[in-house]
Amino acid sequence: MIQFPGRVLIIVLKSLFNMPANYTPINIILADDHEIFRDGFRVMLNKIPSINLIAEASNGIELIKLSRELKPDVIITDIKMPEMDGISATRQLTNEFPAIGVIALSMFDEENLIVDMLEAGAKGYLLKNSHKEEIVSAVKAVYADETYYCRNTSLRLAQMIAKSSYNPYKRKVKPEFTSKEVTIIQLICQELSNKEIGDKLNLSRRTVEGYREKILEKMQAKNTAGIVVYALRNKIYQ
Repeated sequence: MIQFPGRVLIIVLKSLFNMPANYTPINIILADDHEIFRDGFRVMLNKIPSINLIAEASNGIELIKLSRELKPDVIITDIKMPEMDGISATRQLTNEFPAIGVIALSMFDEENLIVDMLEAGAKGYLLKNSHKEEIVSAVKAVYADETYYCRNTSLRLAQMIAKSSYNPYKRKVKPEFTSKEVTIIQLICQELSNKEIGDKLNLSRRTVEGYREKILEKMQAKNTAGIVVYALRNKIYQ
């Protein structure tokens, strides 16, 4: 049996998973009052090397206690919980630990509560049935102090977020958009696909995809939902 010194073994193992030698996983705490949901979420997260689930809470009071003890990088929390809900816990935690990114977990019919969570200090939200890849994207975005809106954000919810007091753009320098980019932004807000936009503007689908990537980069958005919220808040689309 080949034996390695401890530090060399760690580097070898990380290389097998295509991770840099100085790689550190993102530590998160999960809060949800349903044990079955936490069990499923834990099994899923254990398969993601970049995320380390360090604790679980069943209510807001437990979440605050664990966060004070463990200082996670990111918190994923349900909105509705007993004893103290996610909104109250988020408001207290973001005041106490502004560097911790909070992601709200939501059901389809909780649009008003999602807005309340964002106004309380959450940096993003996910639907409870989100795929593993989107959860990873959301965690990485929030960890980088960026905003993440669930890919399935409805136009109605985007309008509610845009009209709320939540404004992640106020500290950022507003980018300049070309007239073509503005037109494409407006068509994205009308829920047209890349192909439909291309047909309308006599552009290839690949060209539209290039414009979309540039728009996402300028807005520092992660998906279509981010484009729509930005456009509504900044009056690019009425």
